[in-house]
Amino acid sequence: MTNRLRVLGFGAAVLLLGSAACNNDKLTSLNVNPNSPEAVPPTTLFTSAARNSVARWVGGGYDLRGTEWLVQHLAEVQYPDEDTYKRLQASSTSGYFDGPYQGELEDLQKVIQAGVKANQAGTWAPAQILRTWGFSYITDTFGDIPYSQALNGDSLGSTLNPKYDLQKDIYTDLFAKLAAASTALTSATNTLGAADPIYGGDPKGWQKFANSLRARLALRLINADPATAATQLAAAFAAPGGVFASNADHAVFQWPGDGIYNNPWSDNFSGRDDHRMSQTLMNIMLASNDPRVPIYAQPTEDWTGGKAGAVQYAGMPNGLTQDSAQVYFNSTSRPGAIFYPGQTIYGFFGGNGKAQPSYIMTYAEVAFIRAEAAERGIAGLNAAQAPGLYTAAITASLRQWGITSAADSVAFLANSNIAYRGGTPGLIQIAIQKWVALYTDGGTAWSEWRRTCQPATLVPGLYAIINTVPRRFEYSTTEVSVNAAQLDAAIARQGSDIFQTRMYWDKNPGAAPTYPGASCGTRP
Repeated sequence: MTNRLRVLGFGAAVLLLGSAACNNDKLTSLNVNPNSPEAVPPTTLFTSAARNSVARWVGGGYDLRGTEWLVQHLAEVQYPDEDTYKRLQASSTSGYFDGPYQGELEDLQKVIQAGVKANQAGTWAPAQILRTWGFSYITDTFGDIPYSQALNGDSLGSTLNPKYDLQKDIYTDLFAKLAAASTALTSATNTLGAADPIYGGDPKGWQKFANSLRARLALRLINADPATAATQLAAAFAAPGGVFASNADHAVFQWPGDGIYNNPWSDNFSGRDDHRMSQTLMNIMLASNDPRVPIYAQPTEDWTGGKAGAVQYAGMPNGLTQDSAQVYFNSTSRPGAIFYPGQTIYGFFGGNGKAQPSYIMTYAEVAFIRAEAAERGIAGLNAAQAPGLYTAAITASLRQWGITSAADSVAFLANSNIAYRGGTPGLIQIAIQKWVALYTDGGTAWSEWRRTCQPATLVPGLYAIINTVPRRFEYSTTEVSVNAAQLDAAIARQGSDIFQTRMYWDKNPGAAPTYPGASCGTRP
């Protein structure tokens, strides 16, 4: 499938041929580097895989250079090719498909194998959860993907041309993997310890993350298969250990900020100044006097009339040309100072962003999931519980981003745009506030927007190359050359390999009570 898988598969083939020769021990020993052991400890692999997974999906590439534009948390003020979707075509995004298979997923597979062999659930279960988290981003980005036959290139009998599994089947297995890991962690001991940069090897922390992730994925199916969604939600809420119950339960990666392992947003902002807040996000937050505005964004000056004026927070339109975007350079807000490393090559913008944590999954998201389930009356919850869960979700997000004033929280929750309304209007509020809270996790926000079409004001910018918000990314160009037959079969089954093709869970948008109709994500 990818270069690494092909190399591993080729290695397996060589071993098969060698077994037919006589006395091949001396031959194979020639390829052993005594200074580079092949048996890397699973703890070392886990640390590396966790860091690479987080950097990929909520870091400076897929998130900050891709999905943050799609969901219009951010906009581009200098080099708008991603913002107009030009650099989101396969020629630029193949690494989001190839990279995980070549890197962290392969490492996590080895950790799982080592943990199972050693009968250490405290080792294999966290790796299985993190592997599931990574695969969920890949399938939610591309649709059908290599899954059941992937990562086996170094196993006898494996294939160099793994099939593309149906997304429906992938989700079934993701649920099963999370359930198995959660159950095993009930009696697991801490075998990862300091090698785990997320929970320090704590089985209870990983157990709650497994169940919470299961709830996220369950709700994603609500338009396509409401029965399975409700069943899996109920199972996640009732699973051993439960789901996140407070901000203390977050799955969060604490970056050392030592100049080597820094928050990827901070590293990005240290050398480029083409990011501004999107008008779509800022208009919603400013209209509600959202206290997170000074955290999410930096103040700027109003340059109306060609000279500096009042200090303000402002977003810019998405999808402009380089020339038309330039007028917003000094009059719209940069992302918050907390994401900046202090001094950059273009000036000082405060902050200690090198050590800013990356949020993998939060309690706020789980509370929003429960609020939606309650409003829908599924998974053992009822509409009377929705207001409290909605309030808990917003409050958790405020606390997560450093808003500790009770008065600020009370005032925000009392705002006419925020006070819970119930019914379909309530579901719209839940969807929009979840989208706001998912800032820095563009991939999950994009999936949520595709599921709910909220906020309904999110449409392609004026110069976007298509007039609808992409529903998926195009498959890797690498696959065209190394796995064409399986790729072609997937395209024939799923639909054309274009931005507009909807994947399995996105084929029935009208089932969402929050769906505004055919105008969803479409530029007038």
